[in-house]
Amino acid sequence: MTSESEPVQTVLDTKEMVINMGPQHPATHGVLRLKLVLDGEKVISCYPIIGYLHRGVEKLGESEEYPMVSPHLDRTDYTSAVSNVLGYVEAVEKMLGVEVPIRAQYIRTMLTEFNRIVSHLIWLGTHAMDIGALTVFLYAFREREEILKLFEAHLGARLTTHAFRIGGLLEDLPEGFLDKAREFVDYFPRKIEEYEQLLTKNRIWLQRTVGVGVISAEDALDFGLTGPPLRGSGVNFDMRKAKPYAAYNDFEFDIPIGHHGDTYDRYLVRMEEMRQSNRIIRQVLDKLPDGPVKGKVAKVIKPPAGEIYHAIEAPKGVLGYYVVSDGSTKPYRVRIRPPCFVNLQAIKKMVVGSLVADVIAVIGTLDIVLGEIDR
Repeated sequence: MTSESEPVQTVLDTKEMVINMGPQHPATHGVLRLKLVLDGEKVISCYPIIGYLHRGVEKLGESEEYPMVSPHLDRTDYTSAVSNVLGYVEAVEKMLGVEVPIRAQYIRTMLTEFNRIVSHLIWLGTHAMDIGALTVFLYAFREREEILKLFEAHLGARLTTHAFRIGGLLEDLPEGFLDKAREFVDYFPRKIEEYEQLLTKNRIWLQRTVGVGVISAEDALDFGLTGPPLRGSGVNFDMRKAKPYAAYNDFEFDIPIGHHGDTYDRYLVRMEEMRQSNRIIRQVLDKLPDGPVKGKVAKVIKPPAGEIYHAIEAPKGVLGYYVVSDGSTKPYRVRIRPPCFVNLQAIKKMVVGSLVADVIAVIGTLDIVLGEIDR
């Protein structure tokens, strides 16, 4: 590619054009800026420019006591607050050697899978709307609202939930929660079918997603992709199976994978993941044991000096926490391995050679949240 100051003649007999998509573009799923080099409508190169939403979450982790770090993590991937905190508290629990009661583990698993459905519903609604299918957005947010009501009943919040505590949960489930949860898992599969009736065989949807944003399994692994973008390329990897945490060892579920590594396959993977999350929640409801919901944790939390890395399968991919303790009440270091940040680096590979309109579809299929990317 030539420098910006020396444009050349292109195949369309026009000059190379450099444009900025964002940082305010409504289809960039956050404050993202893409610097696109175009030959007419064809993308020659793409440079993601981030940092507009930086809040210093990792640095804040060094100035707070261990229990006070987790509320900051709700605000990284703000569509997946439940999952964000799970990875951190499990890392600290490993450092402390705390045994979390089995009932708390089951409830954590259930809430995390509800959170996965919520995250995927936001992705489905906004991704479809980006491509022009407004109805799906309204349908998806209808079911999302019912899960948020469950979160509010138990956690007192809908979005930044602060769901878990070091050692387990703050409180047990409220009265009526399990009945409402079972009611949801009974009717939700029919709602997924409604979404699919609108999209899966829709010829416009197929034209906008099939063969768009293709990335091979080899390239996906080279870029370090995780989550649906990796599984959409045919790589069968999921932390819930590879290194089980919480209570995932006690439940049966399948890991959906794609075959072509395009936007359509990543859509199919996430749709099936919602079904599998619903399946896990149903098993939790059937097998939920009695007992306490918080283990024995000192009032003042001071892990022994050392370090630990712990990762979970968040809705968008592998979310890891590297925590260093110097033996005091505050972490010496908190470092986040965010899936969105890593997945975003593949966007250039996925859009070069495509049309400008396909860039929007690729951003949607990566399902990025800039709060997590910038941190």
